[in-house]
Amino acid sequence: MQEHPFAPYVRILGRGKSNSRPLTIDEAEASMAMILASEALPEQIGAFLMLLRFKEEVPEEIAGFVKAAQATITIPNDAPKIDLDWSCYAGKWRQLPWFALAAMALAQSGVKVFIHGTEGHTAGRIYADETFKAIGLTIADNLTNAAKTLKTKNICYLPLKQFSPKLADLIKLKSTLGLRSPAHTIARMLNPFKAGYVLQGIFHPGFNSVHQKAAALIGQPHLSVFRGEGGEIERRPQKPVDVLSVHEGTLSTESWPALLEDPRQTTDPNMDLSRLKSVWQGDESTPYAQAAIIGTLAIALKLIGKVSTQDGAHKCAGEIWENRNRTALSV
Repeated sequence: MQEHPFAPYVRILGRGKSNSRPLTIDEAEASMAMILASEALPEQIGAFLMLLRFKEEVPEEIAGFVKAAQATITIPNDAPKIDLDWSCYAGKWRQLPWFALAAMALAQSGVKVFIHGTEGHTAGRIYADETFKAIGLTIADNLTNAAKTLKTKNICYLPLKQFSPKLADLIKLKSTLGLRSPAHTIARMLNPFKAGYVLQGIFHPGFNSVHQKAAALIGQPHLSVFRGEGGEIERRPQKPVDVLSVHEGTLSTESWPALLEDPRQTTDPNMDLSRLKSVWQGDESTPYAQAAIIGTLAIALKLIGKVSTQDGAHKCAGEIWENRNRTALSV
């Protein structure tokens, strides 16, 4: 039988400890292009993804995969300039998604924020769709409508399945394969509206440098990535955090201090989404929620160049939070 065209990419990864190797950027781009074009068989895709998962992806592979995925996305010609790309793919299970209020406050301050993410792929977590429905944020159904919303408002959420359905299907394979795959990382780095600034939160700290280096390889002008609460873009206020960045090809790491004295990981036993509105409107306030929101805002503000120091970032974030329009969650 004639060998399937996708077989060489599986072979590169699976020839054993001595003969296997990572994919080059070009190989990664070509292989992912075949997957997204439905030119690879299901069993090949499963083997490919799990071989990558077993050895762990390198920046060159992620860069190639992202380039292939970006090539499938066409944004409207009249789309507005987006300031900040905000990915939302992990889901929260220990703390409420306070990052949503940070993003809303940032948008109210005049920053255009595009959010993209997935619906539930792991049981027991609160995902973007549920979160943004709870606070009344506009959820678009395609890139054209997202662009229209972003013209009149400074923030919008669009599910991945609406602009990259094949990649969304790869993420759903987690429940079948039992493990995450590079699809989560690829989706986080898509930046479909080509925003100049990209902010990312991940769960596994070892992948910080992979995101950072891959961003440099694909020419992303500005990106910051840190270990966020639950894997989302949310500061863990009880822990110090290293923020890895890329600015015009220059890589850097900056350590930010803990914001709360108690270092213990806290868990919300109720995960009541209605509390998001209560905190936004000022009817409720907790040290944890306030620190998570302001701390997340501070990292975003420093990334986009609104401030140059951590102290300045925290001060500016506090002012933005204090001056928010509490009467509504609309922008």
